[in-house]
Amino acid sequence: MTGGISSGKSTVARLLEELGAAVIDGDEIAHRLMEPHQPTWEDIVAYFGPEILNPDMTIDRIKLGSIVFDDPHQMQVLNRISRSRIIEKIKAEMQQIEQEQPQGILVLNIPLLYEAHMDKFCDQVWVVWVSRETQIQRLMERNWLSREEAVQRIDSQMDLDEKARRADVVIDNSGSIETTLALANKYYQAVLNEV
Repeated sequence: MTGGISSGKSTVARLLEELGAAVIDGDEIAHRLMEPHQPTWEDIVAYFGPEILNPDMTIDRIKLGSIVFDDPHQMQVLNRISRSRIIEKIKAEMQQIEQEQPQGILVLNIPLLYEAHMDKFCDQVWVVWVSRETQIQRLMERNWLSREEAVQRIDSQMDLDEKARRADVVIDNSGSIETTLALANKYYQAVLNEV
């Protein structure tokens, strides 16, 4: 499952987990790998400098974000440092879940699924979709960003309409949360019937 920043992936992922799916969250893995003194943290701090750190030595994600979203080259460097480790960890977790739940349904909740070419590991790709304007507004509200900052972050990812075109299933999350969850439940039940 993928989507864009502030499209509602986490909301859908929580429902799928409640329905019995095993969920691997790419953002959560990235955050764990960036904890103080992990190899990814060390490489990021070595490149971007100690000024991106909070007093408790955690990476200030707002500071780092303002650097990488302002400069595509810096974003490429961050991806080079972290992406292969994130993919390795996701693969390891996938193998573990496959061993523990061979008949289970596994959901990869990965914002950059297509960008990291991880769609090749998936039987189906679901995209949680919202209009660009909805995405901008939600991101501004959620992260206290200016419109320009929100647009910059959204534009750093593959276009959400393009992701939807490539998807097997599109969940339109521009209506009510109840409608979104009902759609996700319907598609999940269809997958269960195929297993």
